[in-house]
Amino acid sequence: MAEKVDMEEGKASNGDTLANGLSCHRKSSSPESPGQRVKRIVMANLLVILTVAGVILGVILGLGLRNAELTRTQIIYIGFPGELLIRLLKMIIIPLVVCSLVSGAASIDPKALGKLGGWAMLFFLVTTLIASAIGVAMAFIINPGSVTGSKPTVTGLDDDLPQPKEVIDSFLDLIRNIFPSNLVSAAFQSYATSYKKLNVTKNDTNGILTVMMDVSRVPYGTDQDGMNILGLVVFAIVFGVALRKLGEEGEILIKFFNSFNEATMVLVSWIMWYAPVGILFLVAGKIVEMENVAALFASLGKYIACCVIGHAIHGLLVLPGIYFLITRKNPYTFLWGIFTALATAFGTCSSSATLPLMMKCVEENNGVSKHISRFILPIGATVNMDGAALFQCVAAVFIAQLNNISLNFIQVVTILVTATASSVGAAGIPAGGVLTLAIILEAVGLPTNDISLILAVDWLVDRTCTVLNVEGDAFGAGLLQFFVDRTAKLEEGAELSEVKLEQEPAAAEHSPLIGRRGGKDDAEGDITALSSEKESIM
Repeated sequence: MAEKVDMEEGKASNGDTLANGLSCHRKSSSPESPGQRVKRIVMANLLVILTVAGVILGVILGLGLRNAELTRTQIIYIGFPGELLIRLLKMIIIPLVVCSLVSGAASIDPKALGKLGGWAMLFFLVTTLIASAIGVAMAFIINPGSVTGSKPTVTGLDDDLPQPKEVIDSFLDLIRNIFPSNLVSAAFQSYATSYKKLNVTKNDTNGILTVMMDVSRVPYGTDQDGMNILGLVVFAIVFGVALRKLGEEGEILIKFFNSFNEATMVLVSWIMWYAPVGILFLVAGKIVEMENVAALFASLGKYIACCVIGHAIHGLLVLPGIYFLITRKNPYTFLWGIFTALATAFGTCSSSATLPLMMKCVEENNGVSKHISRFILPIGATVNMDGAALFQCVAAVFIAQLNNISLNFIQVVTILVTATASSVGAAGIPAGGVLTLAIILEAVGLPTNDISLILAVDWLVDRTCTVLNVEGDAFGAGLLQFFVDRTAKLEEGAELSEVKLEQEPAAAEHSPLIGRRGGKDDAEGDITALSSEKESIM
């Protein structure tokens, strides 16, 4: 028997040797050389290094081509490889979001699902409120709208201004989009309220004259281009819970969505290796496309600095600080693990397009389980918009300062609450936050004409917004993984203590109680014996 155990141990050690590729004797005798260590580190972080190189080379290429006086067609051709990256990522969004949420919701117990969703929404709400407060504070400290000369103007962007919308209609649209009337159309269209003028005819008191009354801004529903990802997310979660309720009948469909999800992640891993090339040409094309950058920074430099500094404070101090206080782990190691996704967010300006790469990064580099990442990250990409909320608050205070309008305390609170709430419905696409900025301006009575100034520099501010948005999603997934692990450890400890408590009274039963019972039984036996003897004598 001992020989058999020794042989099995030898087999296990040999198996470990073959799996690792190096024997224990070789590891101890020949330590890793500096060149081998550098090679191992480079190979382990190859994708991150390529992504950083892509961003740097993109900036160099863009600055070098600015003096070439390229035509508009040539600029489009330069940005073509980057356009391919965005198209590849958008292609994978719908199958990834739907399949990951269905499989995630079906694999988690409904009670645990509600608890996870509640913790996630609480984290997203708190961080968005903090981001909004930072935006307002930075705007009042830096005063980006206090210009000494004339008010800055930007021409050629008035046609891109979003139509002013009532606050109540905006939130009603949000609720309507949660329940899409057509799932197929929700993949490429969303509901939006527009306004039209109606002429109402009324008779006077004598019934002779007809009075024409012009009633403006009567709302009516329209379908606008853009994915209704909020409706798809809600449907996928509810559908996954319904599949779990079916039991064995739903297992086949759950396996289908799991397999579909795994195949989609394989496609994502292939797309990740094209990301550095796409980011290179995205950054270069955008730099070449910029016009009159010096004048733009001279007039709106304080506003840009206010937004970028606010994003840096929230992304490099606040979010890592929250993660460290709760988990006691190094948050910057976590950030390094998702650097490829952050660089992709900077290049694409789309949190939805970054979602596939973010899932891959948090699962492979930061140890987040598939159930957590594929359930929380799609929700975060839809409802968590820290960067958008911060920039909207800065923009609202900036426009108020430009028009010499002093904001009172109630208006500041209104900006905070409206920015936090409207960021939930902000589309995860480039310039998605600008569309909801009009809601905040309408809520506090500020003019919406100055949104053209925001659009003029949105190509830069929106990049830091997107980076902050996806960073908040990733930290949310990491915190939820920590809570799940801690809960599992507590439950294991409780089970072990219950087992010990059950064993102790069992041991106690065998000594005094059984002895007493044995004594009683012996006494009863003696009594019956005596009675039987008496009966026999009788």
